[in-house]
Amino acid sequence: MYVYQRMLFIALTLISTTAFAEYTRPSESEMKKKLTPLQYHVTQEKGTEPAFDNAYWNNEQAGIYVDVVSGEPLFSSLDKYDSKTGWPSFTKPLAPENIELREDKGWFTTRTEVVSKHAQSHLGHVFNDGPPPTGKRYCMNSAALLFIPVDQLEKQGYGQYVQLFKKGNDSKTKGHQ
Repeated sequence: MYVYQRMLFIALTLISTTAFAEYTRPSESEMKKKLTPLQYHVTQEKGTEPAFDNAYWNNEQAGIYVDVVSGEPLFSSLDKYDSKTGWPSFTKPLAPENIELREDKGWFTTRTEVVSKHAQSHLGHVFNDGPPPTGKRYCMNSAALLFIPVDQLEKQGYGQYVQLFKKGNDSKTKGHQ
């Protein structure tokens, strides 16, 4: 079993490291055409959507969350939990290579901003008050994300993540809601 898991890990690593090169930042005019005003405000102007009044804060479906601008994979429902904040929260990124952390000095405090690597979209912030095992709370804006349900992963080009949700995998098949 260990050999199979190791081969799967290597295959997923190769796929993800070659696949992420296709994720790019569209032009300003393309983004203004593609995104809603709220999505543009959040991702390009470091905005924040209202708590408890957004698409994914209470989404309990299994699947992954990708950058609404570029499609780069970011988070999994397997790492999502109810932080009681009104925004979708995760204990860790699905694809850490697609995330950048930056110091954010504003709102009378210093926080850590989470940005998508390829599109440079503002996603939200990460805090050190999350549950085990990471102790992290990646508090994201739904407007910066697009949810891809498990049954659509293959069709949408994210087939390398289907295995994470298979029964018998060590991971849960549903988020931590």
